[in-house]
Parts: sequence; C-alpha cells; structure tokens
Amino acid sequence: MAAVGAKTLPEVERPSSTPSASVKAREKRSVLSRLSVTQWRLVALAVFLVAWHLASIPAGRLLLPSPLDLVPATVDELRSGQLIPATLASLGVFSAGYGLAIVSGVAVGVLMGGMPRLGETLEVYVNAMNATPRVALIPLVILWFGLGPIAKIVVVWLLAVLPILINTYAGVQNTDPDLLEAARSFGARRGQVFRYIMLPAALPYVVTGLRLGAAMAMVGTVFAELYTALAGLGYLMAQYSGSFQTAKYFVPVLVLAGMGMLVSEALKILERRLARWKATREVSA
Repeated sequence: MAAVGAKTLPEVERPSSTPSASVKAREKRSVLSRLSVTQWRLVALAVFLVAWHLASIPAGRLLLPSPLDLVPATVDELRSGQLIPATLASLGVFSAGYGLAIVSGVAVGVLMGGMPRLGETLEVYVNAMNATPRVALIPLVILWFGLGPIAKIVVVWLLAVLPILINTYAGVQNTDPDLLEAARSFGARRGQVFRYIMLPAALPYVVTGLRLGAAMAMVGTVFAELYTALAGLGYLMAQYSGSFQTAKYFVPVLVLAGMGMLVSEALKILERRLARWKATREVSA
C-alpha cells in the first residue's frame, strides 16, 4: 500500500510516431523554397493556361479561343508561309527604330545632363512631348513619310526615344559632384568627363530607359503596322480580326509577347554585365 501523501510522478508523454503539423509545414516550405525562378515561372504559366482554358469554355471559340485551339492555328499560319515573314518584317522595323532611339536618346540625354544650360532649356519641351499622346501623331507621320518602312521606323523611334532620353538625362544629373570636381581639378577634358564619369554613373538609369523604350518600341511597331496594314504581325492581326478568325489573331499577339519577353531578358543580362563592369572600374580606380 502506497504511503499517504506520497506525490505521484507526472506521466511522461511519449513522442508521437506521426510528425506534427509544424514539421509538415516546415517540410512544405522547404520544398517550395527549393524551386528555382524558372520553375516558378513554369508553374505560373501552367496556372495561366488552365485559367484561360476554363474561361474559354463558357465564352466560346469566337470570343475567346482555348490555348488548345492556338496549336492548329499556329500550324496553319506556318504552313501558309505568313507567320515567319511577318515576324521578320516586324523584327526589322523594331530593331531599326529602337536602335535609332537608343543612339539619339542616349546622346541627347548625356548632352542635356552634361550641359546644364542646354538641359534646362530643352527639359520643358521634352516633358511636353512626353505628355503628348504620340499615337495621335502617327497619321501625320504616315502623311509625311508614306506607307513604307521609313514611316514605321519613325513611329517606333517616336514612341521609344523619350523614355531613353529622360532616364539618361536623370542619370547624368545624379552624377556625384565630388567626382566631377575632382576630375576637373586634375585637368580632365569635357569628353573625358562624359566618357569616364557621367556615362558610367548613368548606366543604371540608361538601362531602365532602354527597358521602358523597348516596351514602347514594341507598341509602336504594332501601331505602325496596324495603320499601314501592308506587312508584319500588325498586318496579320488586322487581317484576322477583320475576318473574325480569333484563334489565328492570338498567334501574332503571342509572338509579339514572346519578342518583348526576350528583349527584356536580354536587357537584364546586359544590366548585370554592365554592373559588374562598373564595379570592376571602381575597384581598379
């Protein structure tokens, strides 16, 4: 018989053989954290395609074709020989107009930032032009340059140049004044100051302007081809929308989206390489 008043020992809980909810949650988080950015992008793409397909069921093929309907439409456009020449034509217009926008936008932006009096003089007109809906100027461009490729290139340049110019101007303005004073005190010429101090300091701003300008150049390419309706992906879009071929209409739209994505990723790679080059120059200096 146990003694009266003896204290009973508390029972020790045995560890459960099944993992707790917190352990499961941590394992789930660890699995999700192991996914790379590319895998997350593929997951997001799959979710988008499933949602698109489900939305297309009640809408019908005429209003919103399913992603499955785009496969035979793409095959038909490739077999007809329309898609590849139109893509090359749009890519040529985009490259020419965007290239001119880069050269002129960066040059004028550097000059405006490096010459304060010039920058203050032109800034108000640049801002006014940036606030103007430049799409409204497309009929005038077509009136002046006709319906050929020159008019398309001018439209692309018109839409892409201002983001590049404004960002370059802002980047040059934000150059460290101590570096400028030190360079001038050591007898650096204006060209050397532009090349070795102002332009490297403005690189992050320039790349941001290039990315914004690339998006606007892609929009300008489509607008120019929709207005002229002679060649390119915009011409295909106008043709298929007029004949209510919705599935085929989506094919050039997706090609344009893919082109924009590739250009954006290429500029990201350029930005990382320029950042490493700038860091190397600063360390060597």
